[in-house]
Amino acid sequence: MPIPIVNSIASWFLKKRFHQIELFLKYPVEVQEELLFQLLQKAKNTEVGKAYDFASINNYKSFAERVPVTTYEDQEAQIERARRGESNIFWPTPIKWFAKSSGTTNAKSKFIPVSQDSLEDCHYAASKDLLCIYFHNNPESQLFVGKSLRLGGSKELYKENGTAFGDLSAILIDNMPFWAEFSSTPSNEVSLMADWETKMQAIVDETIKEKVSSLAGVPSWMLVLLNNVAETTGKENLFDIWPGLEVYFHGGVNFDPYIDQYRKLLPRDDFKYYEIYNASEGFFAIQDHNNSKELLLMLDYGIFYEFIPMDTYGTAKQKVIPLSEVEVGKNYAIIITTNAGLWRYKVGDTVRFTSISPYRIRVSGRTKHHINVFGEELIIENADAALRKTAGITHSEILDYTAGPIFMEGKEKGAHEWIIEFKTPPKDFKNFKEVLDRSLQEVNSDYEAKRFNNTTLNPPIVHPGRENLFYDWLKAHGKLGGQHKIPRLSNSRDFVEELLKLNQSP
Repeated sequence: MPIPIVNSIASWFLKKRFHQIELFLKYPVEVQEELLFQLLQKAKNTEVGKAYDFASINNYKSFAERVPVTTYEDQEAQIERARRGESNIFWPTPIKWFAKSSGTTNAKSKFIPVSQDSLEDCHYAASKDLLCIYFHNNPESQLFVGKSLRLGGSKELYKENGTAFGDLSAILIDNMPFWAEFSSTPSNEVSLMADWETKMQAIVDETIKEKVSSLAGVPSWMLVLLNNVAETTGKENLFDIWPGLEVYFHGGVNFDPYIDQYRKLLPRDDFKYYEIYNASEGFFAIQDHNNSKELLLMLDYGIFYEFIPMDTYGTAKQKVIPLSEVEVGKNYAIIITTNAGLWRYKVGDTVRFTSISPYRIRVSGRTKHHINVFGEELIIENADAALRKTAGITHSEILDYTAGPIFMEGKEKGAHEWIIEFKTPPKDFKNFKEVLDRSLQEVNSDYEAKRFNNTTLNPPIVHPGRENLFYDWLKAHGKLGGQHKIPRLSNSRDFVEELLKLNQSP
């Protein structure tokens, strides 16, 4: 199809969609409240709907008072019943798909319900919006001249009791329309291969022959793929393989620690990076401007949002607030109610609002992935920023890291212990540790206060990780694949101890 026609179709969709986007931009609170009542109305005759009398809820206050905030563990028994084929438990239409998510803090798998409503009105709607927004910002784009190189998870879909489970990416690929498969690479057969290491080379072999115009996937695993492409072809500049490559759509982890390595492989100033924020539970936000680090919170995908300020999270003073009460600059845990039957569900992510008109966010970390043993409130956003600055100053390159506390013993003060795998190690490791310590103090005033004159915290201890340390850890845990992530920060020493032991083996 000629590009002008494709762009005309995209523009038509865009104009049609922009009227709806403008609605939630102008009336965000009203759109969210209307959506909540639609969800309640639709689910009022479900088991959950009857238990909490959804039919009589007519305002947010009564919804918040009546329906409890939940975790996966709270809903697990109901989800297991749905997986066995029962219907009308938490959502009125049958749930056929469950997105398997192992997370990084719990070895036990989670099975997140994916309804037909969430598939169409959330995940696929977001994919269309992403393309429309991109074309709107880049009218000269030649995106549809080539194919999208998508990097999904490594799990197959397993049929069970009339339902299916697998990585969300596998579910989306399995259900996508034929035209979407035609414009993507690798083939569905390769995309859904179970063995990650076999699949990685198969993707390389297939995609280097294609005309690729965009990339889509989690930065850590996409970087592994692109390095394999460079090694297989002998090309350091990937534009020599794919001259029409113009954009990378990424999400899942903070991109800042990876950007320098991507720029080496893709050394063109006009190459674009577009961030998305999606999860097994839903698609939440999209970067809506070129060269922006802010994500527009999408308010009409069948997801009702609430938030818990992280300064009271998990305490007796914890308070859940609606979107209308959030403040710029504060860190919040996300609570969602969705069109797949998740009611006031803790996603486990934290976000910081950069704007409330419109509502724009940055993902700041995970509720369980921070270090606050000594009142330092170190979050992933702080760690990523400090490491990137340190790497720049010390002319090093970081592949992966994790950190945990060293607890106080007797008169000995506490500290943080880091394991960092380098692509390019620093020439002066002592200087690297000192710069990292200073950089952490610059981005986190609580950490700075605890480090002042070694009041509470001693200087950090940093270990260089051997080659492939984190890859081997993921492999040992059966977590190789596009949606699995390294646990960055923890209040316990579990990950640090495990990785230190693995670091000693060849």
